[in-house]
Amino acid sequence: MDFAISMSGFVAIYVFMLAAFAGWVIIGHVPAILHTPLMSGSNFVHGIVVVGGVFALLNASTILEQAISFFAVLLGAGNAAGGFAVTRRMLAMFQTSGAKPKLAHAHSKSHHPKKG
Repeated sequence: MDFAISMSGFVAIYVFMLAAFAGWVIIGHVPAILHTPLMSGSNFVHGIVVVGGVFALLNASTILEQAISFFAVLLGAGNAAGGFAVTRRMLAMFQTSGAKPKLAHAHSKSHHPKKG
């Protein structure tokens, strides 16, 4: 059995427009408190795009395929880097001014009783 699916240009544009509208509606209704986790998930997806683009670039046989794969890697990496920058700025808004971030250490001194 051969299950080949083909789309005409009009159907592809229609599916793209429908997906863009659905994404706009869904993202528009996300509460502000959930934007940071949403950005983290978006960064994860862009990381997958970069990995997929690298595999496509390695398997490309023509110059056109190589150019499209390179462009996909470039855009995915740019989106991931921009997403991390935006997430960092959003998280910085929740820190008090002048406070240094506290790092959690596995062997903190507070867990050991003081010898007296």
